[in-house]
Amino acid sequence: MKLNKEEEDLLHSVERGEWRITTSKGELRKYQDAAKAMMKKDARLNIRISSHDLQGLQKRAMQDGLPYQTFVSSLLHKYVAGRLVEA
Repeated sequence: MKLNKEEEDLLHSVERGEWRITTSKGELRKYQDAAKAMMKKDARLNIRISSHDLQGLQKRAMQDGLPYQTFVSSLLHKYVAGRLVEA
């Protein structure tokens, strides 16, 4: 996955140990459980798309080094979260 400049800066800051946990263990557990629940893939989606679009998705996924189904799931998640923007 490619990171933008801000994400890279944050990652390097965390790796340098510049961040510390300020929540209680109970709060931390609550957030971990919420994150797990959000990332749980418990539903299946079957759609029909054109072969041309599928090949395009597979090509873009390969360029990003991802399985195409993971890539499609990521696109859908970004769209729902309002983070998918037109170029």
